[in-house]
Amino acid sequence: MSIVDGIAPVKIAVLGAGSWGTTFAKILGDAAAGTDRRIVLWGRRQEVVDQINQLHRNPRYLSTTELPTNISASTDVQEVLKDAGLVVLAVPAQTLREQLRGLAAHIAEDAVVVSLMKGLELGTDQRMSQVIEQELGIGKDRVVVVSGPNLAMEIARQEPTASVVACADEDTAKWVANVCKPRYFRPYTVDDVVGVEIGGIVKNVIALCVGICEGQKVGDNTKASVITRGLAETTRLALALGGKAETMAGLAGLGDLVATCSSSLSRNHTAGRMLGEGLTLDEVNNRMTQTAEGIKSGRAVSDLAAKMGVDMPITNAVVGVLEGKLTVDELGPLLLARQLKSEGE
Repeated sequence: MSIVDGIAPVKIAVLGAGSWGTTFAKILGDAAAGTDRRIVLWGRRQEVVDQINQLHRNPRYLSTTELPTNISASTDVQEVLKDAGLVVLAVPAQTLREQLRGLAAHIAEDAVVVSLMKGLELGTDQRMSQVIEQELGIGKDRVVVVSGPNLAMEIARQEPTASVVACADEDTAKWVANVCKPRYFRPYTVDDVVGVEIGGIVKNVIALCVGICEGQKVGDNTKASVITRGLAETTRLALALGGKAETMAGLAGLGDLVATCSSSLSRNHTAGRMLGEGLTLDEVNNRMTQTAEGIKSGRAVSDLAAKMGVDMPITNAVVGVLEGKLTVDELGPLLLARQLKSEGE
């Protein structure tokens, strides 16, 4: 493997056989058609692994989508990681650090690591790229973040979409982009890892708020207002952390926010809608088959904003609902009662 020479990895490991992990494996598999590149998925459930290997499907998460034959799966994470030049992480954000501690010794020294995760670690308020760098002891030039308006089910159906591949090193970003570009998936490269991650993290919390609005059957004006002001507070946090304003206006900012807040395929939008309909948080969690990262990361986002002195009223109100300090009926009036100010503030 050589990033400098542009040689693609012969083996790619994808850890996490949920909807997005499996879909991204499909992207990689379709992009590798006609080559000797292999994509190996790690999954915790034997039945999921067996279905991928025997039927070329993952019915639990991707319905009837057929997977390329260059994808295989295993429950043996060490075997999945062996000789992989590219390692893609698609595990729940709050479990990442613990999992990496058990995996570090099995990841090749020169492997590039890609994060598909959109969460902020509770307790440390660290982004996933920071956790990866810290636990694996690797430089920023080997850590890549992929984000954008990427609803897994739509991409699995090969509906056209664009995304962002972010890395501090331009060559690494281009190298990864080149192995994930089937005809239906268009990757763009940027160097603003902070902005891309913050956009992907905060949009989940804003989507919870939009979902709550929908559950309460309010109109499109309300939802558009939440999305717009949500983008404003996301941008404030990203800029405070060193991100770029143009990233927030792009695919990883506005694009991801609109898709996540508007689609019934979004886990966070769905979770918010159920809260708005009157379900308790426990009831919502029991009904969800996959993690709604906004529920897990909301408190970390709020804490990070407070630490940075950034005003994030929508985020704070959603966290208040999640923690039982506010009811969904109190959320709207609380936001509307805020002090008048310029839209740019």
